[in-house]
Amino acid sequence: MVLIPVPWEPTVSYRRGAARGPAAILRASRQVDLFDLHTGRPYEQGIAMLDVDPDIVRWNAEACAAAEPVIAALGQVAGDRDLEARLAAVNELSRRLNERVRELAAAWMERGKLVGVVGGDHSAPYGTIAAHAERYPGMGILHVDAHADLRDAYEGFTDSHASIMHNVATRYPQIPRIVQVGLRDMSEDELRFIRASNGRIVAHVDAAIADRLFEGEPFHLIADSIVEDLPDDVYVTFDIDGLDPTLCPSTGTPVPGGLTFQQAVALIGRIQKSGRRIVGFDLNEVAPKDDKDDWDGNVGARVLYKLIGFALLSQNR
Repeated sequence: MVLIPVPWEPTVSYRRGAARGPAAILRASRQVDLFDLHTGRPYEQGIAMLDVDPDIVRWNAEACAAAEPVIAALGQVAGDRDLEARLAAVNELSRRLNERVRELAAAWMERGKLVGVVGGDHSAPYGTIAAHAERYPGMGILHVDAHADLRDAYEGFTDSHASIMHNVATRYPQIPRIVQVGLRDMSEDELRFIRASNGRIVAHVDAAIADRLFEGEPFHLIADSIVEDLPDDVYVTFDIDGLDPTLCPSTGTPVPGGLTFQQAVALIGRIQKSGRRIVGFDLNEVAPKDDKDDWDGNVGARVLYKLIGFALLSQNR
């Protein structure tokens, strides 16, 4: 299992910190027991987080500096040459990042490894989703998130954290199904995009899941109904704000509601138990408030270990 750290956050529009996520998760992972009650001993198969690519660190710094005035202007850059140039620079650096992550993921998959990305904001894993889509034709995506991330662009950024699923859906038509879980904050345009997808995008919104729970439906049946919407090969893209924000209080765009930790683990586990294969995954938007904050990193490390464990188990089908 190879993990690619992507400390990236130039398009974050509310509060920063996601670029510190990979380091916080790695630091917190030392406190996670290697034996896991759900998945046994995933560590025995080998887990490596790569060193951070220095180019990505440099590009992130450049893109963040360029993005700040654009964000302050709410993306209204038309007619201002400086802001237009800054926006173009961020979009170009984002394109460069996407290609670098795609190349890294593809190279490790060629060597027979399972690959995951640890972000960074939720634009960080676009490259690895692209690499997996190319390697696994017909794969579906389970998208856990408080947000639909289906905006055409956000504040002018074409590769925004708020646009990743729009970009995946429009650029990779070979992905037959995107199943979204935990959504509780979206625009009308995003809802129209979902409805216009003719069932290709399935949204299990948080309010509907809550209603089913209130009416007494067991969560394992809800989880099974979500998993039934997925094809045999599944890529999991996991934004930590899909969880209840008490579990990730410093994440960039927290929204009340969301999955409990146990529900999230059960959902990932039901993919493996259904006989489907988790071909790859990413975890994003873990944003510790400072270098002394270990809670967000702790939760992130535990979600990551569950993703690793179930992905490895799912290969034995």
